[in-house]
Amino acid sequence: MIMPLLKRVMFALLALVMIQSSAYSFTLEVSGKIKNTNDDTHTRYIFTDKQLYAMPVSSIITSTSWTPKKNFEGVLLSQILETVGAEGSTMTFYALNDYTIDVPVSDVAKYQMILAYRMDGIPLQVKNFGPLFLIYPRDSGDTELNSPLYNSRFIWQINRVVIK
Repeated sequence: MIMPLLKRVMFALLALVMIQSSAYSFTLEVSGKIKNTNDDTHTRYIFTDKQLYAMPVSSIITSTSWTPKKNFEGVLLSQILETVGAEGSTMTFYALNDYTIDVPVSDVAKYQMILAYRMDGIPLQVKNFGPLFLIYPRDSGDTELNSPLYNSRFIWQINRVVIK
């Protein structure tokens, strides 16, 4: 009786260790024309994954050019801009693979995009668009969002944003 219980406890502990060791932590660096910083040089605001997870969660159910309709969850980009005190008119997003794209700040109020860190409840990893994926509500009925221009703005593997 003790052995089966001990086996279950050991299995549970092993599973917990595996989950913890596979956990992916990341940061988002925001710099440029910002009023608020939190680094030693007073030039950047660095969000940890824990800080992003602690912010209110927003979701957008939409398809992308790379996925069927999915439930994306993350932080409203407007909250990020408000936190850093963004003062520019353009955001340059940088991805881990060196892809960059300029996005007008005016899109934020118009489309309420999110920086998604989960897709259908599963945390995004680098191999599946993580750590962060800029999501527009593409299936909201606005045909403008289903164009080559906006498809190019669906940037993933985001790790840095520069406000210009």
